[in-house]
Amino acid sequence: MIRRVGNPVFASQGTTIFTVMSALAADHGAINLGQGFPDEDGPLAIRDAAAKALREGPNQYPPMTGLSSLRNAVAAHDARFYGMTFDPESEVVVTSGATEALADSFMALTRPGDEVVIIEPAYDSYRPMLEAMGARIKTIRLAPPNFRLNEKMLEEVFTEKTRLIAVNSPLNPLGRVFDREELELIASYLIRYNAYAVCDEVYEHLVFGGRAHIPLISLPNMRERCLRIGSAGKMFSLTGWKIGWVTGPDPLMRLVANAHQFNTFTTSPALQLGIAYALECEMDFTLSLTRELEAKRDFLGSALVRAGFDVLPCEGTYFLTADTSTMTAESDRSFCEKLTRDAGVAAIPYSPFYSEDAPSGLIRFAFCKKQDVLHEAVLRLEAYFAKQAVK
Repeated sequence: MIRRVGNPVFASQGTTIFTVMSALAADHGAINLGQGFPDEDGPLAIRDAAAKALREGPNQYPPMTGLSSLRNAVAAHDARFYGMTFDPESEVVVTSGATEALADSFMALTRPGDEVVIIEPAYDSYRPMLEAMGARIKTIRLAPPNFRLNEKMLEEVFTEKTRLIAVNSPLNPLGRVFDREELELIASYLIRYNAYAVCDEVYEHLVFGGRAHIPLISLPNMRERCLRIGSAGKMFSLTGWKIGWVTGPDPLMRLVANAHQFNTFTTSPALQLGIAYALECEMDFTLSLTRELEAKRDFLGSALVRAGFDVLPCEGTYFLTADTSTMTAESDRSFCEKLTRDAGVAAIPYSPFYSEDAPSGLIRFAFCKKQDVLHEAVLRLEAYFAKQAVK
């Protein structure tokens, strides 16, 4: 008898929905509003800085926790925007993207059997990562129409066995930005149950309508209980570079560094130098990008409403959520596949963002695309739904 091999968590996983829908879009020549990446690269000056470093070298292993220039730039960024002070020598670790930063942070803080709270809809990597580490997942489900976090939700999941909560704000896929009241609630439960938070804040600068992004770690008594994750890809439209980081208190960051050294160990020095330059000199691009994306959100949102979708509010991120339940009874995945094949526009179904019993009819559109691409997508959707109305 052949022994079964493989971690059962990963053995049960299929290909991610992002890869599936992007491949379907390519097969059918559809405009890909599914996977969340811009279709324009960030500033040339950032790429030139990295290219210069690549040519001139050195191209050998940089320090395990990251080049000092980038760690200093990350610390300076957090001081500039949030008034937080982190020691770049001991409280910043550079990672190969935010997904690695998440894995390092979960590995650093989680032991087999620990209870970990995730908030759904949730980015789809959280659960398999944590389950593979032996964590027991407890779930908070945000509910329409406002998808706010309240005390009853926290009360139902926190116990003496709770080790940490994953807090994603601005939240992918929903676009919610947790306000101070919600964050203070989380903080009170972390203190009450002596727990920690891994704060996925990769969309921190993509916040709309004059709202403020508030890092949980910046609240009173939270500095020693939080790890904060950032992403250069989201800030500078360079998602393929996979440069992320973790900041937090020295005792927790030692654990993160230990996990990091056995995952990727380190990250491309040339790309690190490019992002160090970006954080010091190109933040105006990031802030301008936020204004551009807000306008694109409004453009696409209005078009989706005209096409017959109910569109949920979007306070941040790259993403708009549309409700199809008044348009069709078919599943979110089936609807997205049909939209890709027949309308030539790809979206992402919401069900992969839930562990079970996903709400029917929610799909996600990415608006981080060129204006002419969005315009063509709108024309295709209008033509498709006009044809459906005639049938």
